[in-house]
Amino acid sequence: MTAEQQRLKVNANKKVPLEQWGPYISERQWGTVREDYSENGDAWNYFPFSHSHCRAYRWGEDGIGGISDFFQNLCFSVALWNGKDAILKERLFGLGNYEGNHGEDVKELYYYLDNIPTHYYMQMLYKYPQQAFPYQNLVEKNRSRSKEEPEFEILDTGVFNDNKYFDVYITYAKYNKRDIGVKIEIVNRGKTAAPITVLPTLWFYNRWQYGGLEKRPEITRIDNCTVKATHERLGNYYLYFQEPSTQLFTENETNLEKVQGIPNKTPFTKDAFNEVIINQKNVTEISKKTSGTKFAPVYKYRIESGKSKTIYLRLSDVLIEQPFAGGADNIFVHRKKEADEFYDSVLPKNMPADYKLIQRQALAGLLWSKQCYHFDIERWLNQSDGITPPSEQRKHGRNHEWQHLKNQDIILMPDKWEYPWYAAWDLAFHCIPMAMIDPSFAKHQLILIMREWYMKPDGQLPAYEWNFSDVNPPVHAWAALQVYNIEKQKNNGHGDVAFLKRIFSKLIINFTWWINRKDPNGNNIFEGGFLGLDNIGVFNRSIQLHGQMELEQADGTSWMGMYALNLMDIAIEIALHDDAFEDTATKFFEHFVLIAEALNEMGLWNDDDKFFYDMLVSPNSKPTQLRIQSIVGLTSLFAASIIEEHVFQKLEDFTKRVTWFERYRLKNGKFWPNEERAEGERILLSLVKKDRLVALLTRLLSETEFLSEGGIRALSKYHEKNPYSVTIDGTEYSIQYDPGDSTSNFFGGNSNWRGPVWMPINYLIIQSIRKYGEFYNGSLTIEYPTGSGKFMELLDIADELTKRVVSLFEKDKNGNRKTHGVYNWFYQQPGNEQLLLFYEYFHGDNGSGLGASHQTGWTALVAQLLNEMVGEQPAVIKPETLHQKHEGDWWGE
Repeated sequence: MTAEQQRLKVNANKKVPLEQWGPYISERQWGTVREDYSENGDAWNYFPFSHSHCRAYRWGEDGIGGISDFFQNLCFSVALWNGKDAILKERLFGLGNYEGNHGEDVKELYYYLDNIPTHYYMQMLYKYPQQAFPYQNLVEKNRSRSKEEPEFEILDTGVFNDNKYFDVYITYAKYNKRDIGVKIEIVNRGKTAAPITVLPTLWFYNRWQYGGLEKRPEITRIDNCTVKATHERLGNYYLYFQEPSTQLFTENETNLEKVQGIPNKTPFTKDAFNEVIINQKNVTEISKKTSGTKFAPVYKYRIESGKSKTIYLRLSDVLIEQPFAGGADNIFVHRKKEADEFYDSVLPKNMPADYKLIQRQALAGLLWSKQCYHFDIERWLNQSDGITPPSEQRKHGRNHEWQHLKNQDIILMPDKWEYPWYAAWDLAFHCIPMAMIDPSFAKHQLILIMREWYMKPDGQLPAYEWNFSDVNPPVHAWAALQVYNIEKQKNNGHGDVAFLKRIFSKLIINFTWWINRKDPNGNNIFEGGFLGLDNIGVFNRSIQLHGQMELEQADGTSWMGMYALNLMDIAIEIALHDDAFEDTATKFFEHFVLIAEALNEMGLWNDDDKFFYDMLVSPNSKPTQLRIQSIVGLTSLFAASIIEEHVFQKLEDFTKRVTWFERYRLKNGKFWPNEERAEGERILLSLVKKDRLVALLTRLLSETEFLSEGGIRALSKYHEKNPYSVTIDGTEYSIQYDPGDSTSNFFGGNSNWRGPVWMPINYLIIQSIRKYGEFYNGSLTIEYPTGSGKFMELLDIADELTKRVVSLFEKDKNGNRKTHGVYNWFYQQPGNEQLLLFYEYFHGDNGSGLGASHQTGWTALVAQLLNEMVGEQPAVIKPETLHQKHEGDWWGE
C-alpha cells in the first residue's frame, strides 16, 4: 500500500472522506446566480468581470491555482502583473454569455498537470503574456462574429507569438494535513528579458458582511517573512515566505466608489493592491498597514530569456522557527515521488506513455475540479447583498421553490470557470473516473446529492443553479452501479453493499417523483423537457407547447426504462445479502416491463426508419413523430441487464414472480420485453429486441450517420443534406447537422448537441455495447463500420469505439492531437507537447475541442475507457454469497 493509499484508507472511515485543505476555490465567482441579486435575474450583468477585482463576493471566492480549507474560510492563490496590464491578474478572464458569439467562455491558457486525491501533491500551469493582456480585443472580436463563425481565442490575438509569455507553475506539497508547502516557479519563454511582479495572496472569505461570523478574522504581521491568520472557526494559521520586496495588507471589502459611486471611508478595499502596484495610489497608507483580511508579499523580478525564478511559501497551523530548514524543495520531490507511486499502483501497467499522460492529466483535472459550493436559497431570496434591497419579485423568482436547499459542501464541478456550479447528471458521470482513484469520495458525492439539503421533499434532484427545477436524465442509479463495480473489482470481488442500501433508499424516492410528475397520462410514456441535451430538439423541448399538445419523449421513456432496470440490479445485489430487498427487485422488474411495452408499442418506434423518435400528441389530430435521427432515439440501447443463473437459484421468490408475470403476459397476448437466454438460465433483459438492436447499431456504426473519427455524434450526419422541419401552429422549426459550435441560442448558446461528439454519451454507448457483447459472447456480429463488409463481435466493436474516442487526445504520427485543432502549432512548441485540454464536446467531423476547455468532469471518463481498452474492465455484477460489512460510516454533512 502506497503512502497515498494509506491516507485514503484513513479518509474512508471519516464521515466526509475529504482532506481539510485542497483546490476548493472556484475559478469564477462573478457572473454566477449566487451573486445575482437583480430583480430580472441577469447574473452576467449584475456582477460582471469588471467588478470582480473591486467587489467582495457573498457566496465564495475565486483565484488562479488556489487552495482553501473545506469551508473556504481562508484562501490562497497567486496574483501576477506583467508591468503592462491595467489590473492585476488575480483571476482568469473570460467572456460573459452576452459577449461571446457562442456564449460564455474562458480566454486563458492554463493546465492541470497533476493531483492526487488527498492533494498532498498537486500542480497546475498558467501561461501569462508579457504583452498587455488583450481584454478588449477578445471582447470586441467575439462580439463582432456571428454564430456561424468560430470563437476568437487568445491564441488568435498574437500575444503568445514568439513565445512572449511566462510559464507560471503553481505546485503544492503537504507536510501534513494542515501544513502545506507552496512553490511558484516563473519561467521566461520569450527571447528577451521581461519584468514580472508576483503576489502570493492570502485572504479571508468575507462572511462578516452578512453576520456569518461573531468576530472579524485578521491577518497580522509577525516579521519580514511571517504573518499570522486568526479565525474563530479555523483557529490560527501562519504563512511563511521568503523575504519580499514589500508586504501589503488590505481588507476584503467592496470599493464602494467604483461599484456604487459612494466615497470610500478608507483606502483599504479589495482592490487596494491593484491601486498600489499599478497606479501608485495610496502607497503610504497601505505600506503602513500591518493587519487586515487580505495580505500579499510582493516579489518583483526581471527574468532573463529561458531563465526562471522560484518562490517558496509554507502555510501551517503551527508556529515554526525555521520553516524552510533542510531545503524548501525537498517536500516537493518527496510528494511527487509518492504521487508517481500511487498512480503506478492504481493504473494499468501495460499502457503506452501517451495513454498514461492522457489518463493522469484527465484525473488531475478531475481532482482540481473540487470546489466549495456555498448557497442558501432562503437567505439569498430574503436578504440584500448590501447593494440591492430584497424585493417581492425576487422572492417569487428564480429557484423560489427550493428554499430548503442549503449547500455548503465540496463538490466536483463540471468546469470551475465555465460551470462553477454542480449539475446533477454531470456529477453522476464525474463519480465514475473518481472511483478509479478515490471510491470513497465518489460514493460520498452520489450520496450527497441525494441528501435532504439537496433533494426536494417531493424527491426531485436539483439540476443546477440557473434553474434547480430543470430535469436532468436519471443516471444516478446507473452511476452508483458503475462506482460499486469499479470498487468491487479493486477489492477482489468484495462490494460495499452498505453503500448500495444507503443510496437505494433515496433513489426510490426520486424514481417515485419521476413516475408522479413526468408521466402525465399514466401510460409509462415520459416527458422531461430538454433532459440535459440543450438544443437536441427541433424546438426547445422544455417550453410549454400550444394548447393541449404534449411531447412524448423517446429518451425520457428510455431513461426511465434504464432507471427501473438499474434499480432492479441494485435490489438484486442487495437481496443476495439481505432478502428483505427481494420484493423491490420484483417491483422494478415489473415496472421495467411496462415501460418497455410503452416505448415499443405506443408509437415511438418507426418501422420504416428503424428508429425511435419523440412524438407530438394532440387530442384533435393524429400524433406526429419528430423524425430526427439523434441520440434521443439511441438512449434505448442503454437499458440492458444480465441476470446470472445463481441469482435465480438464490432468489426464489423473485424467480417465481418473474416466471408467473411472463406466463401471464404472454398468455394474454401482452408485450414482453427482450429476453434472451444463454448458458443455461443466464438472461439478458433489454428495452429493444435483437432485430431492433441490430437496426439501431447499423445506423450508429455508419460513418455517413453517427460514427465519426472521434466517436459517436449526437446528431446523424444524414441531416447535413437532409434538414428536418416541422410546422406547429403556423411556426416552422428546423434542425440540421451542425458539427461545431452552436448556431442556435438555446440554453445560452454555449453548447451544441446537433452533431458534435460528447464523452458521456459515448461512454454510455460503449458500456451498453460491451454489456450486449458479454451476453452474446461472439454469437452476434455486426458490420463495422456499416458498409465496410467487415463484421465484428460486439466486444471488439466496443474496443474500436473506445479507440476512436481516445484518438481525440492522443498524438498522431505528425505530433498533432485532434483536440487541439487549428492550434496544434502552439502545442508542438518545446515545453508544450504534453499539455492537454479536456473539452466539453468535440467537433463532429474533425474532433477539435469545443465548449468549456476544462470539462474534466465528465470528459475525464476517457481515463476509465483507457482502463477498459487495455483489459482492466469493471467487474460484471456477480454478487458474493457472504454479506460484506462496510467498515466505518463516512456519510453525513
